[in-house]
Amino acid sequence: MERPAGPRPGTKGRGAVGGWAEPSAAPAGRITVISGSVGAGHDGASAELSRRLRELGYAVDCHDFLDLVGRRTGRALRRAYAMELSVAPRTWGWLLTNLEKRDRMAAAVGRSAARVASARAIQALDGPVPPRVVVSTYPLASQVLGRLRRTGALAAPVVTFLTDLSVPALWIADGVDLHLALHEVAAAQVRHRCDGRIQVCAPAVRGAFRPAVDGGTEVARTRARYGLPPTGRLALLVGGSWGVGELAEAAADVASTGLATPVTVCGHNRALRARLSRAGIGVPLGWVDEMPALIRASDVVVQNAGGLTSLEAMAADVPVITYRCLPGHGTTNARALDEAGLARWVHGPARLAEALAGVLDGEPGRRQRAAGVELFAAPSPIDSIVALADRVAPAVIPRTRTDRTRVGALR
Repeated sequence: MERPAGPRPGTKGRGAVGGWAEPSAAPAGRITVISGSVGAGHDGASAELSRRLRELGYAVDCHDFLDLVGRRTGRALRRAYAMELSVAPRTWGWLLTNLEKRDRMAAAVGRSAARVASARAIQALDGPVPPRVVVSTYPLASQVLGRLRRTGALAAPVVTFLTDLSVPALWIADGVDLHLALHEVAAAQVRHRCDGRIQVCAPAVRGAFRPAVDGGTEVARTRARYGLPPTGRLALLVGGSWGVGELAEAAADVASTGLATPVTVCGHNRALRARLSRAGIGVPLGWVDEMPALIRASDVVVQNAGGLTSLEAMAADVPVITYRCLPGHGTTNARALDEAGLARWVHGPARLAEALAGVLDGEPGRRQRAAGVELFAAPSPIDSIVALADRVAPAVIPRTRTDRTRVGALR
């Protein structure tokens, strides 16, 4: 998988707790973006939103929520999440399912995150120029920011940018001023959970993810660079930057259809790559630095989580199917993408060949591509963020205080 472009949240001077990004050099004002470095999806959206805002003259500082809970705790949470998805993914599905069914449990998780991270969040938002807007691309960050808004500790309005089409309970926090949803399917889920402002916007995907335009020359070069078959259909299998899920089984299933050669992006999962190499199943790849070109060189993307790579494929006009999806968010995203007509959810090996044939050459593929074009025709999320920032006069936003009295009141 490809690392998100732009500065990584949490880096010194651009995202360290208490740091800020050249506020005096940005006449448009300062905007803070808080992400969460679990996988690449949340950071990818954060990096692209930040890039576009900087182009408009805003000073943007990016923070990693896992730093706000403490670096040691954050690293432990990241490792635990990766381990759960890799070793016991059904337990992750069980947890999310129970959070959805039990609003009190979800609220308790949100309150716990807010108590732990509130003080560090206030420190991160402090600076010589207060933020005009704070944007969250991570559920627990939204919980913290919503709490700060409700208690009056944060004067700047808060925007939650929903990175997926499914919206778990943890994404929704009282106190958030605006939720940006990628589709009406996602917006409907937000309305079911809260009465706040909701707007539908286009995904935050880098411009490098675009359709092929050179008559196949770039595709041929990319296939040669990665040792892929020069002719024939390619199915690009992805499982996030950690290469999680039943990717080996999915690759074998794709190969057995005879319709496409599976190309599996294993990311950091070296064991998966070795397993596929030993079995001689398709072409296994490790970490890929040129995902836009690799997607354009493929004929279909087979994914299991419904995250950023799915949206990047749609931006590149490459059809997507969901197969052997991860429990929890993988299943809920699969359902939402299927409902939106953006990616067919294939429920088992017996239906895989028919689904592949449909998206490769049939009407289902044409309908999915049209739905993808419509998805990206929605207004840019930047329009909503900037409109909110422009309504906030810098003079009326007090600097965020970090004194012990105020921090203690949030606990």
